[in-house]
Amino acid sequence: MTAYVALLRAVNVGGTGKLPMTELVRMCENAGFRDVRTYIASGNAVFSSTLDEAGVRGSLAKSLHAYAGKPVGVMVRTAAEMAEVVARNPFKDAAGNRVVALFIDAALPKDPLHGVTGIGEEQLTLGQRELFIHYGDGMAGSRLRIPFAANGTGRNINTVTRLAAMAAELG
Repeated sequence: MTAYVALLRAVNVGGTGKLPMTELVRMCENAGFRDVRTYIASGNAVFSSTLDEAGVRGSLAKSLHAYAGKPVGVMVRTAAEMAEVVARNPFKDAAGNRVVALFIDAALPKDPLHGVTGIGEEQLTLGQRELFIHYGDGMAGSRLRIPFAANGTGRNINTVTRLAAMAAELG
């Protein structure tokens, strides 16, 4: 069994993509995932599975599509990968709620600023399968637009750290 974290895109954010976490737990359990737990109501699930990453993503995406009537983006990382994201955070001295890891499953650009518009006080750094963004003045007033962000989902580093700890508990 491998411990995984699933990060859903655009769930319970800004009044869109309504998905009760009890329903997400049910979907995960019906897919055969074990020890299923969720964290905050924004589409974060931690569980164990015998499936590989693609199998987990495919199974969960199929259930979510049936529920929502449209595709729902699903990013999947192992417990070890989540721990590595926390360790690679290049903005360790910044407030955790001002640092976002944008999880991407597509190829990242070689230049983190490629196509980016509206950059102000923000700093961007490429990770392995994520882009780290430090919102120096906070996210509320940011005009930052990242074209490839539509292929991923972001979580602040506080949430990433908690999810990594929850996944580590599963072994």
